[in-house]
Amino acid sequence: MSQPDAIIIGTGVIGAAIAFEMSKAGWKTLSLDRNTQVGHGSTAGSCAIIRMHYSTFDGTAFAWEGYHYWRDWAEYLGLPVETNLAQFRETGCLVMKTAANEFLEKHKKYSTELDCPFEEWGAEQIKDRLPVYTLDSFAPAKRMDDPDFGQPNGGHMEGAVYWPQAGYVTDPALSAQNLMDAAKLHGARLRTGAEVVEILTAGGRVSGVRLASGEEIHSKVVINVAGPGSAIINRMAGVLDDMTIETRPLRQEVVHVPAPDGFDFEQDGTIVSDSDIACYCRPEHGNHILIGSEDPECDPHQWCEDDVNYNHDFTDQWTTQAMRYAQRVPSLGIPSKTRGVVDLYDASTDWIPIYDKSSLPGFYMACGTSGNQYKNAPIAGKMMTSLIDYCEGGADHDADPLQFELPYIKRSINVGFYSRKRPINEESSFSVLG
Repeated sequence: MSQPDAIIIGTGVIGAAIAFEMSKAGWKTLSLDRNTQVGHGSTAGSCAIIRMHYSTFDGTAFAWEGYHYWRDWAEYLGLPVETNLAQFRETGCLVMKTAANEFLEKHKKYSTELDCPFEEWGAEQIKDRLPVYTLDSFAPAKRMDDPDFGQPNGGHMEGAVYWPQAGYVTDPALSAQNLMDAAKLHGARLRTGAEVVEILTAGGRVSGVRLASGEEIHSKVVINVAGPGSAIINRMAGVLDDMTIETRPLRQEVVHVPAPDGFDFEQDGTIVSDSDIACYCRPEHGNHILIGSEDPECDPHQWCEDDVNYNHDFTDQWTTQAMRYAQRVPSLGIPSKTRGVVDLYDASTDWIPIYDKSSLPGFYMACGTSGNQYKNAPIAGKMMTSLIDYCEGGADHDADPLQFELPYIKRSINVGFYSRKRPINEESSFSVLG
């Protein structure tokens, strides 16, 4: 396909969702990825958590909408019945009430407004579900070289909020492959092993891309969904000057440890967000627990210059996260062999994604999505398709932002919330459940 209607750079879960939704809408799309397999960038390292609690109304609405596509995954895709599909496990998500999250008052308020079910849990209910937990408070989070690390502060966790329909997807790379296979049914084309090295322009708008091989592919629409490589692609396009929100690759480590003896965390556990110890966790295959960081202030951010050259090995951050979680689960065994994931986030300035046009006509971006937007991939694909139709139809999204209706929950959101030119959103939690 030498002249597609749109070139999509990236075949992670969001890039694949955009290809699916645009091809359904009649666009002739060509997806390019320098990896040799769909979904094998940062999507493959995702914890693939499907949650609906957010500290902003728009974030909550988008995530609550997004849940429904995972619930109805097979129906949404329309693939042949024998297709191997990614599985959504509905485990629920328990969020500890802390001063850091303002005891979840905003989260409860927005969930109530959107008819998104949640439950208030006291200490007894938490212990019933997670009998291996202790509810001592350890805040603020500390590093292991702090002499007070692991010492309770004298307080106790008084309760939590539980969102019963949350869960996780067992194979995030497969979910991206499912989306791309569904897109192909509608005519989408794909090229892997194709690295974009230049964004082409002509007559004041984007005109295509040049690949590392020297080949040029021409199109009047190019969409940057390059994950942790998005900043480099935006720089190639020369669109950084009017952006108040930018993206950078951020290195992350996720820990996999066995569940404590006598407790089947894979079957009986749940996702837990615990800002008291600055960790989140979820069940993992083989009765393991996956432990991620909620990025406390005491931990240095490990920003990377690009998305290729970074340390792929575990560091003392692995042990720090395991030990932080062991404060909550004293019977946790911490193995001498480190297991888990080292990968990159495509992190925006305020941890809220950019779904937007750019200063270069025809060049669009779905960036800064890592760690918090996996769950939203299907609805992000729908919204980006509407945004591109809106702008290519002559509308000025900067001056008159698209109002987009979320099909399941019948709420309209202002897509300007995700603008590249927005002020930094101070209501953001500035952290993620990756």
